[in-house]
Amino acid sequence: MTACTGPGSPLAGLEHWYRTPLGRDVAAREADCLTQLLHDTFGYYLVQVGLGDCFREVLAASRLRHRVLLPGEPPTGAHGPAVVGDPAALPVAADAVDVVLLPHTLDFVADPRKVLREVERVLIPEGHVIILGFNALSPWGLMRLLYRYRGRAPWCGRFLTTYRVEDWLSLLGFDVEVRQHLMFRPPLRGVQGPRFAVFDALGRGLWPALGGVYVIKAVKRVSTLTPLRPSWSARRALLAGGAIEPSTRRGAPGVRRSGRPSA
Repeated sequence: MTACTGPGSPLAGLEHWYRTPLGRDVAAREADCLTQLLHDTFGYYLVQVGLGDCFREVLAASRLRHRVLLPGEPPTGAHGPAVVGDPAALPVAADAVDVVLLPHTLDFVADPRKVLREVERVLIPEGHVIILGFNALSPWGLMRLLYRYRGRAPWCGRFLTTYRVEDWLSLLGFDVEVRQHLMFRPPLRGVQGPRFAVFDALGRGLWPALGGVYVIKAVKRVSTLTPLRPSWSARRALLAGGAIEPSTRRGAPGVRRSGRPSA
């Protein structure tokens, strides 16, 4: 469990932190990284689990046709399809999603492994998951040890290591395609701004695994003798009448839509 306190969900507290100067800096660097990762990623559905519109512009510019937000709390604005759901029991049909984005979701949920199992369930074969997380093996991780007792995001979260996350992904049949680290400056006000960019340059060159934020892109591998990617006519629909209906594990009815999806 996380050590977060106060009203609302821990992810809602993180959303508020993203509006601080340090949070905006982190969001900008994460957005740049996501832009690169999504540049050559195609598909029909992208589902973002957690947070709100921090990466709305990046996702809108991607080559995925439909982008659905599953925030921890009801969104305050109308920025496309959105539904509130439990990250550990996604209200999405199995084998229906091309890309799942987890922006620090694993840092603030009760059971990160259960969330990853749900991600594996809803992804199509060869679908991708993109994970953003705070790195426990970094100056940010040390700061968390000092500040987590305050119950404030992001320090109240469960910072993980890439080794642990990649181990969980491997057990679920994922192959890691990309691993990057961002934010090599200590999370202190006095070392932010362009004149301290030397921290990032040195970090990328000398200690690349010690960045405060890690980014992982992994692909779902499925052993089969049939074509891995279903045809467009066989794709299970995610949306029906503007809503998402809950589904259980594999084999249970999910959301369906007759006919082929429009181009």
